[in-house]
Amino acid sequence: MIRDLSETLRAVLSDPTLSAKYPELAAALIVFDRPDENFKPAQTSVDLFLFDVRENFELRSNDPMIVRNNGQSVTYSAPVRAACTYLVTAWPVGGTDVVLQEQRLLSQVFQVMHGYPKIPNAFLKGKLAGQAPALPVLATHPDELKNPAEFWTAIGNKMRPSLTVMVTISMDVFDPTTAPIVKTAEVRLGERAEDDELLITDTVQDFFRIGGKVTSSGNPLGGATVSLVNTGLASRTDSDGLYVIGAVQGGPYVLQVQSGATSKQVNITIPTKPGSNYDVQM
Repeated sequence: MIRDLSETLRAVLSDPTLSAKYPELAAALIVFDRPDENFKPAQTSVDLFLFDVRENFELRSNDPMIVRNNGQSVTYSAPVRAACTYLVTAWPVGGTDVVLQEQRLLSQVFQVMHGYPKIPNAFLKGKLAGQAPALPVLATHPDELKNPAEFWTAIGNKMRPSLTVMVTISMDVFDPTTAPIVKTAEVRLGERAEDDELLITDTVQDFFRIGGKVTSSGNPLGGATVSLVNTGLASRTDSDGLYVIGAVQGGPYVLQVQSGATSKQVNITIPTKPGSNYDVQM
């Protein structure tokens, strides 16, 4: 995925529409080499050297995404937001005033990258295509190169003008988990014995929440009212036809579904027997 980011940045800096405003940048080769003493490009190049990858804790999220389909619940853990920082240097070849060419190239990269607070979808490559949220860009991040001289010494070259570009991408590092949609959830209430995690047996009461799916001609029926007759408890189905209702004590009940002028009642027992459910076909 980091390779896809590099290809995305190449696409941004190689955009043909930039040629009129930034002709030097449009003619330059975009590379991703280590700018050490052995780096001597044969043609004018802009080098984006990836030197730092770390988690962006400010954008961290612990909220999973849950997708329900065909009686299954798929849970996707929140992706890791990885901040990838590139050192950008310019390497003009030929011509006069090489130093000024170098400065002009860096200036043009600076302007282009600052023109995109977030990378547009049209430039995204590979697994980054369609990624949400959009990829934020921060050019000339102030905290990355606190001592440029030490950095250039570490990579084995003389110090030269540079800027940094940091882009944060989302990386799915956890596999999604799939499980059946919960049909019955038990809630146990009671008094807790002092200095004991167990409930006092005589005070225990069991309550249940139930969930099911309402369909019509095999298709999910959203917006239907689902109620347990004579309990005052009701719910509405979502766009997938799913509902949750409760909490009630165990026993026999009449489940009623109302959708427009159509109504249906079914007898259920809470909790349901293994292999049974609270689904309703209208």
